[in-house]
Amino acid sequence: MTALRRYPVLVALFIGALFMVLPFLIVAVNAVKSPAEYSSNGPLSLPEGVYLDGLKDFWERVDFGQKLVNSVLISGSVALGAVVLSVLNAYAIGIGRIKGRTWVLAFFVLANMLPQEALVYPVYYLSKEAGLYDTRLSVVIVFIVIQAAFGTYLLASVLGQFPREIIEAARIDGANKWQVLWRIVVPVSRPTIGVLLVFFVIWTWNEFLLPLVMLISNDNQTVSVALGVLQGQRLMDATMTNAAALLGVLPALVFFLVFQRTLTRGIAVGAVK
Repeated sequence: MTALRRYPVLVALFIGALFMVLPFLIVAVNAVKSPAEYSSNGPLSLPEGVYLDGLKDFWERVDFGQKLVNSVLISGSVALGAVVLSVLNAYAIGIGRIKGRTWVLAFFVLANMLPQEALVYPVYYLSKEAGLYDTRLSVVIVFIVIQAAFGTYLLASVLGQFPREIIEAARIDGANKWQVLWRIVVPVSRPTIGVLLVFFVIWTWNEFLLPLVMLISNDNQTVSVALGVLQGQRLMDATMTNAAALLGVLPALVFFLVFQRTLTRGIAVGAVK
Protein backbone atom coordinates (compact mmCIF):
# COMPACT_ATOMS: atom_id res chain seq x y z
CA MET A 1 0.00 0.00 0.00
CA THR A 2 2.88 2.36 0.75
CA ALA A 3 4.30 1.81 -2.73
CA LEU A 4 0.91 2.44 -4.28
CA ARG A 5 0.62 5.77 -2.48
CA ARG A 6 4.19 6.78 -3.19
CA TYR A 7 4.28 5.93 -6.90
CA PRO A 8 0.70 6.17 -8.21
CA VAL A 9 1.80 7.22 -11.71
CA LEU A 10 4.16 4.26 -12.11
CA VAL A 11 1.48 1.86 -10.89
CA ALA A 12 -1.03 3.31 -13.35
CA LEU A 13 1.48 3.02 -16.19
CA PHE A 14 2.23 -0.58 -15.26
CA ILE A 15 -1.46 -1.50 -15.20
CA GLY A 16 -2.04 0.23 -18.52
CA ALA A 17 0.93 -1.53 -20.12
CA LEU A 18 -0.28 -4.86 -18.76
CA PHE A 19 -3.71 -4.42 -20.31
CA MET A 20 -2.09 -3.48 -23.64
CA VAL A 21 0.34 -6.41 -23.71
CA LEU A 22 -2.00 -9.06 -22.30
CA PRO A 23 -4.09 -9.63 -25.48
CA PHE A 24 -0.92 -10.04 -27.55
CA LEU A 25 0.49 -12.54 -25.05
CA ILE A 26 -2.74 -14.58 -25.12
CA VAL A 27 -2.67 -14.66 -28.93
CA ALA A 28 1.02 -15.66 -28.96
CA VAL A 29 0.47 -18.44 -26.40
CA ASN A 30 -2.52 -19.89 -28.25
CA ALA A 31 -0.70 -19.70 -31.58
CA VAL A 32 1.76 -22.37 -30.43
CA LYS A 33 -0.85 -24.75 -28.98
CA SER A 34 -2.25 -27.81 -30.70
CA PRO A 35 -6.01 -27.88 -31.38
CA ALA A 36 -6.46 -30.74 -28.91
CA GLU A 37 -4.59 -28.88 -26.18
CA TYR A 38 -6.63 -25.74 -26.81
CA SER A 39 -9.89 -27.69 -26.61
CA SER A 40 -9.00 -29.53 -23.41
CA ASN A 41 -7.23 -26.76 -21.44
CA GLY A 42 -8.81 -23.58 -22.81
CA PRO A 43 -7.28 -20.33 -24.12
CA LEU A 44 -5.74 -19.15 -20.82
CA SER A 45 -3.60 -22.20 -20.08
CA LEU A 46 0.11 -22.31 -20.81
CA PRO A 47 1.18 -24.59 -23.69
CA GLU A 48 2.73 -27.91 -22.81
CA GLY A 49 4.96 -27.69 -25.86
CA VAL A 50 5.57 -25.61 -28.97
CA TYR A 51 3.17 -26.56 -31.76
CA LEU A 52 4.13 -24.74 -34.98
CA ASP A 53 1.87 -26.57 -37.43
CA GLY A 54 -0.78 -23.84 -37.12
CA LEU A 55 1.70 -21.17 -38.18
CA LYS A 56 3.04 -23.34 -40.97
CA ASP A 57 -0.40 -24.31 -42.29
CA PHE A 58 -1.62 -20.71 -42.32
CA TRP A 59 1.57 -19.51 -44.05
CA GLU A 60 1.18 -22.08 -46.81
CA ARG A 61 -2.60 -21.77 -47.16
CA VAL A 62 -2.60 -18.02 -47.89
CA ASP A 63 0.91 -17.75 -49.40
CA PHE A 64 1.77 -15.41 -46.54
CA GLY A 65 5.18 -14.54 -47.97
CA GLN A 66 3.58 -12.93 -51.04
CA LYS A 67 1.00 -11.14 -48.89
CA LEU A 68 3.80 -9.80 -46.70
CA VAL A 69 5.67 -8.46 -49.72
CA ASN A 70 2.50 -6.79 -51.01
CA SER A 71 1.80 -5.13 -47.66
CA VAL A 72 5.39 -3.90 -47.31
CA LEU A 73 5.44 -2.47 -50.85
CA ILE A 74 2.05 -0.77 -50.49
CA SER A 75 2.67 0.59 -46.98
CA GLY A 76 6.16 1.83 -47.80
CA SER A 77 5.13 3.44 -51.09
CA VAL A 78 2.11 5.12 -49.50
CA ALA A 79 4.14 6.43 -46.56
CA LEU A 80 6.86 7.93 -48.76
CA GLY A 81 4.45 9.35 -51.33
CA ALA A 82 2.10 10.80 -48.70
CA VAL A 83 4.98 12.41 -46.78
CA VAL A 84 6.38 14.07 -49.92
CA LEU A 85 2.93 15.30 -50.97
CA SER A 86 2.19 16.54 -47.45
CA VAL A 87 5.46 18.45 -47.28
CA LEU A 88 4.83 20.15 -50.63
CA ASN A 89 1.25 21.07 -49.73
CA ALA A 90 2.15 22.25 -46.24
CA TYR A 91 5.04 24.34 -47.55
CA ALA A 92 2.68 26.19 -49.87
CA ILE A 93 -0.02 26.60 -47.21
CA GLY A 94 2.03 27.15 -44.06
CA ILE A 95 4.97 29.17 -45.35
CA GLY A 96 3.80 30.33 -48.76
CA ARG A 97 0.66 31.80 -47.16
CA ILE A 98 -1.61 31.15 -50.13
CA LYS A 99 -4.94 32.94 -50.32
CA GLY A 100 -7.83 31.20 -48.63
CA ARG A 101 -5.48 29.25 -46.36
CA THR A 102 -8.17 28.63 -43.77
CA TRP A 103 -10.60 27.24 -46.32
CA VAL A 104 -7.95 25.03 -47.87
CA LEU A 105 -7.10 23.55 -44.46
CA ALA A 106 -10.80 23.06 -43.77
CA PHE A 107 -11.06 21.14 -47.04
CA PHE A 108 -8.22 18.83 -46.01
CA VAL A 109 -9.83 18.24 -42.61
CA LEU A 110 -13.14 17.42 -44.30
CA ALA A 111 -11.40 15.04 -46.71
CA ASN A 112 -9.73 13.27 -43.80
CA MET A 113 -13.07 12.86 -42.01
CA LEU A 114 -14.79 11.34 -45.05
CA PRO A 115 -15.61 7.66 -44.35
CA GLN A 116 -13.99 5.15 -46.66
CA GLU A 117 -17.37 3.55 -47.36
CA ALA A 118 -18.26 6.71 -49.28
CA LEU A 119 -15.15 6.27 -51.45
CA VAL A 120 -15.64 2.64 -52.42
CA TYR A 121 -17.84 3.08 -55.49
CA PRO A 122 -16.10 6.19 -56.95
CA VAL A 123 -12.67 4.64 -56.49
CA TYR A 124 -13.84 1.31 -57.90
CA TYR A 125 -15.40 2.97 -60.97
CA LEU A 126 -12.42 5.26 -61.67
CA SER A 127 -9.91 2.43 -61.31
CA LYS A 128 -11.95 0.32 -63.74
CA GLU A 129 -12.01 3.17 -66.27
CA ALA A 130 -8.28 3.80 -65.87
CA GLY A 131 -7.35 0.12 -66.15
CA LEU A 132 -5.85 0.07 -62.66
CA TYR A 133 -8.36 -2.22 -60.98
CA ASP A 134 -6.82 -5.16 -59.12
CA THR A 135 -3.37 -3.56 -59.13
CA ARG A 136 -1.27 -2.48 -56.18
CA LEU A 137 -0.74 0.89 -57.85
CA SER A 138 -4.43 1.75 -57.53
CA VAL A 139 -4.37 1.18 -53.77
CA VAL A 140 -1.13 3.14 -53.43
CA ILE A 141 -2.57 6.16 -55.26
CA VAL A 142 -5.78 6.16 -53.22
CA PHE A 143 -4.05 5.91 -49.86
CA ILE A 144 -1.41 8.50 -50.75
CA VAL A 145 -4.24 10.98 -51.25
CA ILE A 146 -6.06 9.89 -48.08
CA GLN A 147 -3.00 9.99 -45.83
CA ALA A 148 -1.70 13.21 -47.37
CA ALA A 149 -4.92 14.96 -46.32
CA PHE A 150 -4.05 14.42 -42.67
CA GLY A 151 -0.33 15.02 -43.23
CA THR A 152 -1.00 18.33 -44.97
CA TYR A 153 -3.19 19.56 -42.14
CA LEU A 154 -0.65 18.61 -39.47
CA LEU A 155 2.44 19.93 -41.27
CA ALA A 156 0.71 23.14 -42.35
CA SER A 157 -0.04 23.86 -38.70
CA VAL A 158 3.61 23.19 -37.79
CA LEU A 159 5.12 25.17 -40.68
CA GLY A 160 2.76 28.05 -40.00
CA GLN A 161 4.81 28.64 -36.82
CA PHE A 162 8.15 28.30 -38.63
CA PRO A 163 10.51 31.23 -37.80
CA ARG A 164 10.27 33.71 -40.66
CA GLU A 165 13.71 35.12 -39.82
CA ILE A 166 15.42 31.89 -40.87
CA ILE A 167 13.61 31.86 -44.21
CA GLU A 168 14.36 35.53 -44.86
CA ALA A 169 18.04 34.99 -44.01
CA ALA A 170 18.22 32.08 -46.47
CA ARG A 171 16.62 34.17 -49.21
CA ILE A 172 19.06 36.99 -48.59
CA ASP A 173 21.86 34.44 -49.04
CA GLY A 174 20.43 33.62 -52.48
CA ALA A 175 18.43 30.48 -51.73
CA ASN A 176 15.38 29.92 -53.95
CA LYS A 177 12.09 28.40 -52.79
CA TRP A 178 13.16 24.80 -53.48
CA GLN A 179 16.44 25.26 -51.61
CA VAL A 180 14.62 26.80 -48.65
CA LEU A 181 12.28 23.82 -48.59
CA TRP A 182 14.76 20.97 -48.89
CA ARG A 183 17.78 22.49 -47.09
CA ILE A 184 16.10 24.37 -44.26
CA VAL A 185 12.43 23.52 -43.72
CA VAL A 186 12.65 19.74 -44.15
CA PRO A 187 15.73 19.22 -41.91
CA VAL A 188 14.23 21.35 -39.14
CA SER A 189 10.87 19.56 -39.44
CA ARG A 190 12.42 16.09 -39.63
CA PRO A 191 11.06 14.86 -36.25
CA THR A 192 7.47 15.69 -37.24
CA ILE A 193 7.98 14.17 -40.69
CA GLY A 194 9.38 11.02 -39.07
CA VAL A 195 6.28 10.69 -36.88
CA LEU A 196 4.06 11.03 -39.95
CA LEU A 197 6.08 8.40 -41.80
CA VAL A 198 5.68 5.87 -39.00
CA PHE A 199 1.96 6.56 -38.63
CA PHE A 200 1.37 6.29 -42.39
CA VAL A 201 3.07 2.89 -42.54
CA ILE A 202 1.06 1.49 -39.61
CA TRP A 203 -2.25 2.99 -40.76
CA THR A 204 -1.85 1.69 -44.30
CA TRP A 205 -0.76 -1.73 -43.05
CA ASN A 206 -4.01 -2.06 -41.09
CA GLU A 207 -6.33 -0.91 -43.90
CA PHE A 208 -8.89 -3.51 -44.90
CA LEU A 209 -11.97 -2.19 -46.74
CA LEU A 210 -10.45 -0.53 -49.82
CA PRO A 211 -7.81 -3.24 -50.36
CA LEU A 212 -10.58 -5.84 -50.04
CA VAL A 213 -12.57 -4.13 -52.81
CA MET A 214 -9.65 -3.14 -55.04
CA LEU A 215 -7.45 -6.26 -54.81
CA ILE A 216 -9.41 -9.35 -55.74
CA SER A 217 -6.63 -11.58 -57.09
CA ASN A 218 -4.70 -13.69 -54.63
CA ASP A 219 -1.32 -12.43 -55.87
CA ASN A 220 -2.10 -8.78 -55.04
CA GLN A 221 -3.85 -9.10 -51.67
CA THR A 222 -2.39 -7.68 -48.47
CA VAL A 223 -1.97 -9.35 -45.09
CA SER A 224 -5.13 -7.81 -43.62
CA VAL A 225 -7.23 -8.89 -46.61
CA ALA A 226 -5.83 -12.43 -46.46
CA LEU A 227 -6.75 -12.67 -42.78
CA GLY A 228 -10.29 -11.45 -43.39
CA VAL A 229 -10.93 -13.62 -46.44
CA LEU A 230 -9.64 -16.77 -44.78
CA GLN A 231 -11.72 -16.08 -41.68
CA GLY A 232 -14.80 -15.81 -43.87
CA GLN A 233 -14.10 -19.22 -45.40
CA ARG A 234 -14.41 -20.87 -41.96
CA LEU A 235 -11.45 -23.12 -42.67
CA MET A 236 -9.41 -22.45 -39.53
CA ASP A 237 -9.52 -23.79 -36.02
CA ALA A 238 -8.89 -21.61 -32.97
CA THR A 239 -5.13 -22.18 -32.89
CA MET A 240 -4.71 -21.34 -36.56
CA THR A 241 -6.81 -18.21 -36.02
CA ASN A 242 -4.40 -17.12 -33.31
CA ALA A 243 -1.46 -18.03 -35.52
CA ALA A 244 -2.90 -15.87 -38.30
CA ALA A 245 -3.43 -12.96 -35.90
CA LEU A 246 0.13 -13.30 -34.61
CA LEU A 247 1.66 -13.31 -38.08
CA GLY A 248 -0.54 -10.38 -39.09
CA VAL A 249 0.38 -8.10 -36.20
CA LEU A 250 4.02 -9.10 -35.72
CA PRO A 251 5.54 -7.12 -38.66
CA ALA A 252 3.74 -3.93 -37.63
CA LEU A 253 4.81 -4.44 -34.02
CA VAL A 254 8.44 -4.94 -35.02
CA PHE A 255 8.31 -1.82 -37.19
CA PHE A 256 6.84 0.18 -34.32
CA LEU A 257 9.51 -1.02 -31.88
CA VAL A 258 12.31 -0.22 -34.34
CA PHE A 259 11.05 3.33 -34.91
CA GLN A 260 9.80 4.12 -31.41
CA ARG A 261 12.69 6.54 -30.90
CA THR A 262 11.50 8.46 -33.95
CA LEU A 263 8.04 8.74 -32.42
CA THR A 264 9.40 9.76 -29.01
CA ARG A 265 11.72 12.37 -30.50
CA GLY A 266 9.00 13.82 -32.72
CA ILE A 267 6.47 14.04 -29.89
CA ALA A 268 9.07 15.57 -27.55
CA VAL A 269 10.06 18.22 -30.10
CA GLY A 270 6.39 19.05 -30.67
CA ALA A 271 5.85 19.41 -26.93
CA VAL A 272 8.83 21.75 -26.59
CA LYS A 273 7.61 23.88 -29.48
